[in-house]
Amino acid sequence: MDEILGQVLRNAVWERLDMLSELANRADAPSLLSVARSELPRLTEGWRAMLAAHEPDEKGNCPVCSTRWRQQKAPCSVWQAAYEHLVAGGLAPSPSNARRPLAEKKAKRPNSATGRLANAR
Repeated sequence: MDEILGQVLRNAVWERLDMLSELANRADAPSLLSVARSELPRLTEGWRAMLAAHEPDEKGNCPVCSTRWRQQKAPCSVWQAAYEHLVAGGLAPSPSNARRPLAEKKAKRPNSATGRLANAR
């Protein structure tokens, strides 16, 4: 049951990101402004929450990415991705991923919710 719930949650997040990308690429200016005002604060709070969870501990290890047997030194991949997408990329998505057509992105994931759930193990 947890696997199915996890897959449902992941699918919902992917679909939300796809929807926001589609709006960013196709919405008219007033609609885009409205979406930006409502979604940017949510996205920044999401990044903040995720990064707070990945703050290094007193030994300099990421508490989320570390395991009992292998410690992950900071900065972990989450902090590296944050830097890459928010600072180094100047808030712009990376060209290799952002400029791909939405259909191509979806091709990497099953298209239907049934197909996605069917692929959950």
